[in-house]
Amino acid sequence: MLSEILQAPAPAKLNLFLHVTGRRADGYHELETVFQLIDLCDHIDLRLREDGEIRRHGALPGVPPESDLIVRAARLLQAESGTTLGVDLALDKTIPMGGGLGGGSSDAATVLMALNRLWRLGWPDERLAALGLRLGADVPFFIFGRTAYARGVGERLEPLELAPSWFVVVAPPVMVPTAGVFAAPELTRNTEPLRIAGLSRDDRVWQGGNDLQPVVLRRYPEVAAALSSLKDAALAAGLDPARARMSGSGACVFCPTPTEALAGRLAGAVLRSEVGTVRVCSGLSRHPLGSRQVG
Repeated sequence: MLSEILQAPAPAKLNLFLHVTGRRADGYHELETVFQLIDLCDHIDLRLREDGEIRRHGALPGVPPESDLIVRAARLLQAESGTTLGVDLALDKTIPMGGGLGGGSSDAATVLMALNRLWRLGWPDERLAALGLRLGADVPFFIFGRTAYARGVGERLEPLELAPSWFVVVAPPVMVPTAGVFAAPELTRNTEPLRIAGLSRDDRVWQGGNDLQPVVLRRYPEVAAALSSLKDAALAAGLDPARARMSGSGACVFCPTPTEALAGRLAGAVLRSEVGTVRVCSGLSRHPLGSRQVG
């Protein structure tokens, strides 16, 4: 038995805006968004096995091993690469589930990238991303590994340079199922794209909104309360409350700030309102596992 071990981070993401620009014949939605990595991370321990077995250690409430994205990612890469090696997987979960922060997709992407190294496959990022798309629409972004302007179902990615930011992220005590939000009949599905590709500043990013947000706010009063508290705190701190918004399909909401100190003040104000778990997070320009993307 080989004893090589990797300890790999899986960072969360924020959607700085999220537009639904159309619906395809296959039922999937066309999106326009900006993905931003933050330093809120799950952590995955991977131990190499010679016997080809893929095993998850530890329980994840409500997620049996056979449907866990980290197990599915490992099995898919094993099958597609033809390797005879296996892995023991242990997940330390920090990113809220059902929060719109991409935790499951990030975990899957981290497993693909880490096993690419652990199994010494030498696959390029583009090949891993194509495989990851079979696991979830957000997986290619985490493999891309940097701030990105995205279109399609989220897999058509272009690098984007934005000013460094700190974010106050609030996780209300509720999980929001993504499929139900996208299936909502009242969801706006024809937003005109911002077409921000190539910009090196963040002015137009904040002109967008989140088309899923009105649906979630009507259905989940916990999310509405968290966002209202965050907007009130932003206004009191001299920030633009319109920049406080929901990430992905919810339930988490966030607000950007230019400094860590201001983020701390904002977080303190929201914490007193008792609307959920409050975190101060730093934006990441690159995935902690590294990215070969340039531009």
